[in-house]
Amino acid sequence: MVRALRGATTLHADTPEQVAERTQELLQQMMDQNSLSVDDVISIFFTATHDIVSAFPATPARLNGFGEVPLMCAQEIPVVGATERCIRVMMHISTSLPRGELHHVYLHDAKGLRDDLPQ
Repeated sequence: MVRALRGATTLHADTPEQVAERTQELLQQMMDQNSLSVDDVISIFFTATHDIVSAFPATPARLNGFGEVPLMCAQEIPVVGATERCIRVMMHISTSLPRGELHHVYLHDAKGLRDDLPQ
């Protein structure tokens, strides 16, 4: 079955190192908390807020095991008052888990974005 898994994280500063560190941390936690392997991942869609311009979030993902997974980046809609320096992820996966048993992952200042979802 195909499911979508969500996640988000924030950066302290817009640097290539922070983009890499936080993207890798987020993806690793999404994989670990849902007992996934790279073979379970169909595709990953990243968005970044307008204040992240130093690197693509897909680059560290590609360099850390997701090289054969289709990856795409886009800019998040610039809503007034939205969480700053935020990377969001929608990961499409193949899993037998029901939607209610998926563990969506929100880290750092992104923790409150979707506190209505099970973690």
